[in-house]
Amino acid sequence: MKVLIQHSLRWMIVLSFVICHLSYSPAWAQVGTWKAYMAYSEPQQIVKAQNTLFVRASNDLYQYNLNDKSITTYDKTNVLNDNNIRLIEWNTEAKRLIIVYDNSNIDIMDVNGEVNNLSALYNMTMTQDKGINSIYMNGIYAYLSTDFGVMKVNMQRYEISETYMLNQNIQSVTISNGFIYARNDQNVVYSANMNDNLINQNNWQQTDNYPSFTINTADWDNYIEIVKTLKPGGPYYNQFYESKIVNGKLYTTGGAFRSGQIALNNPGIIQEYDFDTWTVYPTNINEITEVSYKDINCIDVDPTDYNHFFAAGRCGLYEFSNGSFKTLYNQHNSPLKPAFDRSFLSDGYTLVHGIKFDSEGNLWVLNSQTKDVNLMVLEKNGEWKTHTKSELFNSNGISKPGLRCMMFDSSGLLWFVNTHFSGPSVHCYSTQTNEILSYTKFTNQDGTNYENCYPYDIQEDNQGNIWIATNQGPFYIKKEEKGQSNATLYQEKVPRNDGTNYADYLLSGIHTNGIAIDGGGRKWFATIGNGVFLVSADNMTQLQHFTAENSPLLSNNVQYISINHSSGEVFFLTDKGLCSYVADATIASDDMQKDNVYAYPNPVESGYTGIITVVGLSYDADVKILTSSGRLVTQGRSNGGTFTWDGMDTQGKRVASGVYMVAATTSDGNKGIVCKIAIIN
Repeated sequence: MKVLIQHSLRWMIVLSFVICHLSYSPAWAQVGTWKAYMAYSEPQQIVKAQNTLFVRASNDLYQYNLNDKSITTYDKTNVLNDNNIRLIEWNTEAKRLIIVYDNSNIDIMDVNGEVNNLSALYNMTMTQDKGINSIYMNGIYAYLSTDFGVMKVNMQRYEISETYMLNQNIQSVTISNGFIYARNDQNVVYSANMNDNLINQNNWQQTDNYPSFTINTADWDNYIEIVKTLKPGGPYYNQFYESKIVNGKLYTTGGAFRSGQIALNNPGIIQEYDFDTWTVYPTNINEITEVSYKDINCIDVDPTDYNHFFAAGRCGLYEFSNGSFKTLYNQHNSPLKPAFDRSFLSDGYTLVHGIKFDSEGNLWVLNSQTKDVNLMVLEKNGEWKTHTKSELFNSNGISKPGLRCMMFDSSGLLWFVNTHFSGPSVHCYSTQTNEILSYTKFTNQDGTNYENCYPYDIQEDNQGNIWIATNQGPFYIKKEEKGQSNATLYQEKVPRNDGTNYADYLLSGIHTNGIAIDGGGRKWFATIGNGVFLVSADNMTQLQHFTAENSPLLSNNVQYISINHSSGEVFFLTDKGLCSYVADATIASDDMQKDNVYAYPNPVESGYTGIITVVGLSYDADVKILTSSGRLVTQGRSNGGTFTWDGMDTQGKRVASGVYMVAATTSDGNKGIVCKIAIIN
């Protein structure tokens, strides 16, 4: 009877919620959720395991069930412990898959996706290289050929049983008639009796009499045609240059280089993700247009027509409309010029690293390393106009080689940087007066001058300050000094709070490569070598520091950050792929309305212990959680348009089952909004 009453109460609460709850809650990911968007376009290995196929593709992993045809993808944000997979192999006796990563980390997984990490080799300090070159299965053991010898892994017990230090770069292993054979990178083979102590290097002898080291390709041969038809989703490859979120879609670019001028030799590519499906524009776009330089590194979408966008790189300027390529602009049909005095390159080497639409649909374009032009605009009516500025030429009369990262601020000023070591600089241009300001010295408010300081990104914060990401840390120009020739490059001073009057410059000396401002005015900094930092809107508090070691972040080398302000999802472009984190801030609502304020998950089912998120609020809204009788449960203020609640009261106790009211007023107290949350324990 007691159970029946509790069950009836539970459904009465749900019914009450359904009747009273009027708002719509989309199925967004919960705050704190990580997700990876890995590439699977290039099959590299196929391993059959019972009724399933494990496929290593583009150095990532997915599983295909031969019976129900389902596909399951695996990555660091769900079950794996690392990324960039080098090898996989199935052990039929232990019924487990070994996964070897490029950094020599090892995972062992069963067909149900249960994973155990074997990190001993990864964590081992060695003078020799410790790469793993191949895997040989024998019984319940995996024999790993490494740069220093052979490792024997017990696949049932998830442990390294023995290590044979042969001081040889072993490429492959085989076992036959009671002997183990190891072949090095010079095709010299060593053997030992399996009954001997294989740890003793003296028991291994060079031999000219050995069996075949044949690689079994049966799984590949039997299933590659099936694998070619599978569509696990994801981008085309895991290397990117820039990203941008416009009108509910994520756009990414990539090609011969990634941010930081790292050579990749990938085809130039443009990808569009609508948060459900990836659209990959022709991977041979450079060949289609007979451009030999494989590079796409910047992109922007027409604000007057979201089906119209441009992309560019070292290949000129590409125009797309309604999902199809339309025009390639270069020296033949526009003021764009190829790189000057490059006798070993063709005229197709046309450097366009920065493009940006203004609010009226005119496209502003930067043309680097030319003799005659540098700044121009393709007007909405299709006409080109040049705005060449002497300040954008170096002393040799050639336009600066790395003009990029164009951004309009809230005053309508156009900002961009020169990243190249030849004349690193920050520029501010007025499209109204045709005047330009250039900042070529990186000297802070205390007179400290930074040599070899290179700007990589530029953004405006919610207060109107202009932030610049550099290899020496972030600088900013205050709102009141924008448009002034003598503006100071400030570094934020963060007090140590250790009883002294000392302070430190924010992220000083850390290579910041990108900046993004979230709905709460907080700053996300992408760094090279130090992961991602989240800093409070007032710059005084480090709220998060995500690294590859303490989080599912794919790499500590992060090139770029983009934010979906509607959902709070923050996208990180890393040198090992694309991943995201759902943060607790969204863009604030200018006019907070009842129908647009809602909570998720809602109802909160029994057993759920995660964050409850309220969105659609105004900036810095005052939020109170109340019982149905009006008693205060907890309160706080929104981050941008988001408020989060852990389901606890002010005493840290889980609240009881019931329907709770969310009362929100604007920061000045002028407008009140109420939505409801049903909690079922």
